[in-house]
Amino acid sequence: MESTSGAKTPSANITVDTTPLNRDVGLPSSFASVIKKVAPSVVKIEITGRAVPTLNGDDSLGASPFGFDPRRLFEQSGRRLPMPQPHGAASGVIVTPDGYILTNNHVIDDAEKVEVTLHDGRSLTAKVVGTDPKSDLAVVKVEASGLPAATFADSSTIEVGDLVLAAGNPFGLGESVSLGMVSATGRATMGLDYEDFIQTDAAINPGNSGGALLDSQGRLIGINTAIVSRGGGNDGIGFAIPANMARGIMEQLIATGKVVRASLGVMIQDLTPELAKQFGADSQTSGALVGDVVKGSPADAAGLTSGDIITRFADQPVKDARSLKLSVANQKPGENAEVTVLRDGKPRTFTARLEAQKGSSSSREELSSRTPADEGTLNGVAVADLDAETRRSASIPAEIKGALVTSVDPGTPSWKAGLRAGDVIQQINRQPVSDAAQAIKLTEAPPTNPTLLQIWSRGGSRFVVVDETKRAQG
Repeated sequence: MESTSGAKTPSANITVDTTPLNRDVGLPSSFASVIKKVAPSVVKIEITGRAVPTLNGDDSLGASPFGFDPRRLFEQSGRRLPMPQPHGAASGVIVTPDGYILTNNHVIDDAEKVEVTLHDGRSLTAKVVGTDPKSDLAVVKVEASGLPAATFADSSTIEVGDLVLAAGNPFGLGESVSLGMVSATGRATMGLDYEDFIQTDAAINPGNSGGALLDSQGRLIGINTAIVSRGGGNDGIGFAIPANMARGIMEQLIATGKVVRASLGVMIQDLTPELAKQFGADSQTSGALVGDVVKGSPADAAGLTSGDIITRFADQPVKDARSLKLSVANQKPGENAEVTVLRDGKPRTFTARLEAQKGSSSSREELSSRTPADEGTLNGVAVADLDAETRRSASIPAEIKGALVTSVDPGTPSWKAGLRAGDVIQQINRQPVSDAAQAIKLTEAPPTNPTLLQIWSRGGSRFVVVDETKRAQG
C-alpha cells in the first residue's frame, strides 16, 4: 500500500492501494465486513438554491442512448421541462481525512449551497473547490478532521466479471449498497469530452450520482455517474468514471481549483480498414489517423503530418482516436512524449514537447475525434471555387485551399461517406486540390479503386474513402 500526496496540497493525503485482486478466491458468503469498513466514506450531498430540471411525459428514447441527459441526477426518462426545484440529493466520496469529497460536476453545478451529511449524522456546509465539466467530476470540502477516507484502487487492473459494490444515496433514502459485476470497460456513451466509463450491472438509481463503485475489497474503482433506463430506475446498465481518471483530475482540482490538460495539436479520427489500406497499413492496424496538424503546435514542431497513423503515444499503444485523446490529456504540459507513427506503411518515431490546451479551443484544436460513417468519387457531388465572398459567408479561413462542396445527392457513396455541402475537398488520392476544375479533372475517369478524400469542415480536416467501384462495374 502506498500513500501519495495530492499534487501541491500537503493536506490532501490520498490513500492508494494497488495490490492486485486475488481472483482465485471463491465468492464470499457476505460482504458485511467490507461494507462496514467503507460505508462511512460515502456521504449524502444536498444542494439548494438552483432550478433543477424535472421530467414529465412518457417520450420514448430519442437520439441520446440514455433518452435523457445522464449528466443530471438520473431522473426518469422522458421529456425534460425546466421546473423550479430548489433541492436535490446525490452522493459523494470522502477522499482525504481533512474533508475533501469527490462527486460529479452535474451534482453541484450552479448550486448556491451544498450540504454534506456524514455517516455519523453530522450535517456540514461544503464549499466547492473545483469542477471539471469535461469529465463530469467535482471536488467539494467540509471543515472537519479525522474523516474516514476511501482507499483508491488501480482501476486499470479491473476485468469484466469482477465483483463490485455500488454505494450511495438512492432516491434520498439514505445509505445503500448494491452488488454486481463489471460488465464492460472503456465505454464512451455520454458525449463528454473525456470519458472511459466502467459499465456495471450493480443497481444504481436516482441519487447515486457521485457515489462509490468499489471492488470486492472495498477499494474505490469508480465514481457512479449515469445509467441507461427507460423507466428512471435500475435496468442493469450503470456507468462509473474510473478511479485512476478521477484521482488525476481530483488532485489538480485540490491543488489549483482547475484542470489543465496537455495538448498535442492534431485533428484525429478512427482508423478504419479502408483508410488503413489507403495509407499503406495493414487492415488490422490499430491507431488514430491524423487528419490535420495545427500550425505551430507540438505535433507540428515534432514533424507529424496529415496522413500519419499514430500507433503509440508515451510508450502506450494507441487503439483508436479516443484512447489517444485520453492518453494526451493524462500527460502534463511541458513534458516530452514519444509519438510512433506509420507513414506510408513505415514506422517512424518523433518526440513532441506537449503544451497546455488553450481554453475553449481545445475541443476543436486538441484531438477533435472524427469517426467517419460508411467510407465514401464525385458522382452526385457539385463543387465550386473558393472565392472571397464564399470564404466570408462560410467563414472559411484563407489558408484553406480546395474545392467547395455545394451539394451532395443523398444515397450516393459520397453521401454515405459523410461528404456534405459546405465541406472543402483539399486532396483527392493524396493530390492537392486547388479549385473546382482540378477536383473534377482528378475524378473524371471511372474509378477502379476506392477514392481517398481529405476534407475540411468547421471541426478541422479529416479523411473519407468514397467507393464507387461497384457502381462503375455495374
